[in-house]
Order: sequence, then structure tokens, then C-alpha cells
Amino acid sequence: MWSDPLFILVIIACLAVLGVLTFGLIGFTRGGDWNRKHANKVMRWRIGLQAVAIILILIFIFFRGKS
Repeated sequence: MWSDPLFILVIIACLAVLGVLTFGLIGFTRGGDWNRKHANKVMRWRIGLQAVAIILILIFIFFRGKS
């Protein structure tokens, strides 16, 4: 499976979601002015990346699930 480029792309997308989620949680726990200013933007990035990750997962299942 690790030689499949689509699988690797799905893993990268999931890791990107995890990274943005972690970044947002760290900002949320620290609070302050930065969080008030950027929390909404970080949330939008997370939602967008999650949508991309889900689409890639569905494409992977569609093309590779026929075995």
C-alpha cells in the first residue's frame, strides 16, 4: 500500500488536518489576542483540509476498493 501514490496523498492530507487541528488547539488553550484574531481562520483551514481529505479517501476507496 505504501507504494500507492493515492494512499500517500491521503496520508499527507490526514496529517495536514491533524497539524492544523493541533495548531488550533494550542492557540485556543493559550487564548489571548492572537486567538481572538485568528481562531476563525484556523477553523476554516481545518474544515477545508478535512473536506479535501474526505474527498481523497472516497476517491481512494472507489478506485482501490474494487479488488
